[in-house]
Amino acid sequence: MKDATPPPPGDLLEAALYVDDLAAAQDFYGGLLGLEEVLRVEGRHVFYRLGQAILLVFDPDATEQPPSNPDLPVPPHGARGAGHLCFSASGEQIEAWAARLTAAGHGIEADFHWPNGARSIYFRDPSGNSLEMAEPRLWFPRH
Repeated sequence: MKDATPPPPGDLLEAALYVDDLAAAQDFYGGLLGLEEVLRVEGRHVFYRLGQAILLVFDPDATEQPPSNPDLPVPPHGARGAGHLCFSASGEQIEAWAARLTAAGHGIEADFHWPNGARSIYFRDPSGNSLEMAEPRLWFPRH
């Protein structure tokens, strides 16, 4: 029988960050960033829509536990320490976000142009995760 190698995965469907304070994460991601909340389980997680992807924000203490619902047998998982996500934004949007984040007390750690000219800003969520907003041309030059 021939080895039928499937094509590589397409788009990213979901990405996860782990936080030590879900309430602070909800204020940050849902409030300050204005992301649309799609699902919440108190004490465990809150999920947000980002275009065609979902941002999963978990409490690692809860997700490291074996599943208690046999209908949802998601294996235990989690991470400790700061993760990283990069959001897509235009140059004008980056400027507006830098002002909004700074006004809300979330300082910009770095603001620079990459060798290809794309601009990025870096900042932190309340749990210390490293977040970036970058022009799409950072990775996709035709944008």
